[in-house]
Amino acid sequence: MTTPARDTLPTHEVTNQPTDRDPINLWAADPVLQECVTRAKGCSEPLARYGKTLGMPEIHEAARAANAHPPHLRLFDSGGRRLDEVRFHPAYHQLMQLSQSAGYAALPWNDEPGGHSTHAAMVYMASQVEPSHCCPLTMTYAAVPALKTDASIAQLWVPELTAHTYDPTIRPIAQKHSATLGMAMTEKQGGSDIRANTTTATRDGDHWRLCGHKWFCSAPMSDGFLTLAQTPGGLTCFLVPRWLEGERNAIHLMRLKDKLGNRANASAEIEYHDALAYQLGDEGAGIRTILEMVHHTRLDTAMAPAGLMRAALSEAHHWVSHRSAFQRRLIDQPLMRVVLADLALDWQGAVTLGMRVAQAFDGQTPEDRAFARIGVALAKFLNNKRCPVVVVEAMEILGGMGYVEDTPLPLLYREAPLNGIWEGSGNVICLDILRTLAREPLAAEVLRAEVDAAKGVDRGYDAALRDHIGRWPDLPPEAEARWFAERTALLLTASLLLRHAPPAVADGFIATRLTGDSGRVPGSVRGLDTEALLARLG
Repeated sequence: MTTPARDTLPTHEVTNQPTDRDPINLWAADPVLQECVTRAKGCSEPLARYGKTLGMPEIHEAARAANAHPPHLRLFDSGGRRLDEVRFHPAYHQLMQLSQSAGYAALPWNDEPGGHSTHAAMVYMASQVEPSHCCPLTMTYAAVPALKTDASIAQLWVPELTAHTYDPTIRPIAQKHSATLGMAMTEKQGGSDIRANTTTATRDGDHWRLCGHKWFCSAPMSDGFLTLAQTPGGLTCFLVPRWLEGERNAIHLMRLKDKLGNRANASAEIEYHDALAYQLGDEGAGIRTILEMVHHTRLDTAMAPAGLMRAALSEAHHWVSHRSAFQRRLIDQPLMRVVLADLALDWQGAVTLGMRVAQAFDGQTPEDRAFARIGVALAKFLNNKRCPVVVVEAMEILGGMGYVEDTPLPLLYREAPLNGIWEGSGNVICLDILRTLAREPLAAEVLRAEVDAAKGVDRGYDAALRDHIGRWPDLPPEAEARWFAERTALLLTASLLLRHAPPAVADGFIATRLTGDSGRVPGSVRGLDTEALLARLG
């Protein structure tokens, strides 16, 4: 038991300020997540343990410390010899150990049912506490399918990537208890246009040597990187180990990116100076090979914004429940209630859509795989477009305190845009949606089946679906891709809510997101069942 802080001070008495929050079990306090995991056949036991630990005060303190003391670059030792190392605060390693031991990167590959759904729920909960350390864990999770294109590489690397432990030591992979993997794909001249990459690969016996510059390297302290380079046969995917037997691979860290957020995690520019690399997949098929990794990272970028929204709304709800203005508690004031209830619709829609996509990742049929491809793009687009709006409104609910680092809101605010940029910004995702629907008839078929599954339940939904089909009987022109993606994702979310969520949630979502009977800013709505919606916040 801790001694309470003094509230009677020489100049005044502290009143009308919310007390520090009690420890929160992020699993037990979230009925929406529990319902989604049950439907997706995820595993509740590891989630219950993980959610309880994440809510402990010492983990929140570690999250604050990891962000207050970001990583720094150590290029040389005292004698001028190259190190090319990234050094981290101990709190960062504490968070990595917690999440790795929980199975964040490993569970989907352990041949247990519901592994991707359980993983997605972990992403959602981890993002509420410290989102920065999720980056290397997500990359490690997502790299496994790409590594499995080569049996010998997979035999050595996959057991280390899927270990339930964390090993940050500087050693070659054969000497480690576990490993993490990063990605170095984009270059200055191309960005998302990775076909414009100029990094070259030269054959050297049974491996290759890479030479070139990478503009963004995620998690540069990792034990290896997936990367793209040009060979005589075209753009090819490679695994570049960080540490070799008896020496460091010729990977030079040029600088760490000074980012808006995600500050506990390192991102870097790197150069390959004839760095040793191993080919993954066929020569010239690099994009197809690495897209398996990108596909899985997109699941995490669809779930993380739902976690950020949940964390922001939880802070706002606590604030208004313990603070008064104009002789009434804020939570009892009608305008405040409708704003919070409206924001809660975005959060519940995001969780429901993201977890339905995760369920498809667990599926084994062609239909499951097709829905995973189109569904993850729609979820990533919609969830990330709503996330910054929700976080900003939650910050405004706290007023000036929401803008102060004493609260989690500034961290959440800085993080809110990231997942919409990472692994395909909005325009790229919308074009991918059009491309998938044009090239994969099964994707269009399963998407249509999902939205049709709710027909006949709600007249407003049926009218919105008819309007959508009438506006775009075929695929839209490129200039309308965002409009099409937004409406498709909203319809898909509404279909899921109609089938699985309480009436207050589904009815409110359709009335405010599909029928047009609302304004353009949160809270400019009417007719919401605020009592039922706020009860879902816990």
